[in-house]
Amino acid sequence: MNYEVLIDERSYQVELERTASGYEYKVDGEPFTLDVVATLPGTLSILHQGRQYEVTREIAREAPRESWSTGEMHLRVGARHFLAEVRDPRSLRSRGAHAPAGAGPVRICAPMPGKVVRLLAAEGDEVESGQGLLVVEAMKMQNEIQATKPGRVTKIAVREASAVNAGDLLAIVE
Repeated sequence: MNYEVLIDERSYQVELERTASGYEYKVDGEPFTLDVVATLPGTLSILHQGRQYEVTREIAREAPRESWSTGEMHLRVGARHFLAEVRDPRSLRSRGAHAPAGAGPVRICAPMPGKVVRLLAAEGDEVESGQGLLVVEAMKMQNEIQATKPGRVTKIAVREASAVNAGDLLAIVE
């Protein structure tokens, strides 16, 4: 499972993979060793490099109370407080509620695993909101991935015939 995690407006790409002994974690592509246990509703006990942290969350908007998944929340780790948001690219709520309209770069990520079958834009192209950037084929259906704002394509991160996972970076529009 891939997630985009924003903590105090800094973005991290988090990958979770279930294994026989629990989960393997990667943060921005780097392996991360954690032992995580839910001790109470809304509270996690995390062991990292021999140090124990208690993380308590308070939901600010959108996420169901029983879930640590998508939505904005306040996290308390010891005496420190953080504003955090977890975006699951597979969630329709995440894809629709966070479609940016303002200034700054926008990361266009794969909404599902599949294969890039066609590039519709190139780096340097000016695009309009809703204009197709590329086509991803998933389960024998072709899905046009569109720009979420007008701007210039500053990065195309995939090639035709590339396999992609949900949450993988496809393009950046500024």
